[in-house]
Amino acid sequence: MNADRPVDNAPYQSHVHAGLTVEGWSRAAVQSYWRVPELKVGFDFGAQPWDFMGTPTWFVSHTHLDHVAALPIYVARRRMMKMEPPTVYVPTESLDDVKKLMMIMHRLDRGRQLAEVKGLAAGDEIELSREHIVSVVNTFHTIPSRGFIVSERRRKLKDEFIGLPGEKIKELRLSGVEITREERIPLVAYTGDTSPAGLDKNPIFFEAKILITEMSFIRASHRRDKIHKFGHMHLDDFLERAKQFKNELIIAAHFSTRYHPNEVRKLLDNKLPPELKAKLKIWV
Repeated sequence: MNADRPVDNAPYQSHVHAGLTVEGWSRAAVQSYWRVPELKVGFDFGAQPWDFMGTPTWFVSHTHLDHVAALPIYVARRRMMKMEPPTVYVPTESLDDVKKLMMIMHRLDRGRQLAEVKGLAAGDEIELSREHIVSVVNTFHTIPSRGFIVSERRRKLKDEFIGLPGEKIKELRLSGVEITREERIPLVAYTGDTSPAGLDKNPIFFEAKILITEMSFIRASHRRDKIHKFGHMHLDDFLERAKQFKNELIIAAHFSTRYHPNEVRKLLDNKLPPELKAKLKIWV
């Protein structure tokens, strides 16, 4: 047990990059859960480390059990600890069934499932704060699934006003002229489970400073057509797109339980090109 954690009920790793901490753990068919504490946001509920309970806003990529099973536990813990009800976003297609699940857990547990659960479709945007916004995209899995991009919003002076004296800019602003435009910087992107189409049809995934994604399969003997059919990715999918990844950090996880961690490390060390190896962190 880690002495720094009051209750060490679920494993997770932690990595800091560009002032943001990514915490989580993911293994295919076991459990996936992530959070970025500085942004007060989390992704998926395959399990729920006790430390994660204080994060108030969560986005569920899809409702396979290894990504959603701990949702009622998280909600119940916050109620028990007298915290405010959290906000949880799920794919719109799954919303009614998730609410039914929570009602059933209410009956079984005899404890109220207090949470604001909302559905999300591709194109939706959720404001986390004045500075941060979450964009929602479709990904490609065996059931309805979503990916998420958390961006920083900044106001920039419009090009036509650059170089004007300060007094003139102030005059324009006071007269009601919109002198600034919004600029978005994608900070953290989360694909959840997806075939390569989830990347290809959402190129913003390649642009985020931090990309959290899946690499479920790595052996050459595992057929990619079958892997893609079931909504997952293979190491070779990353090799083919190596030059497209503009990310500063890629966290690759959700490896199949067929693989020992040492096999994952050795194979990726041998096959990744230097430019991809330098930015890819294996979470296994």
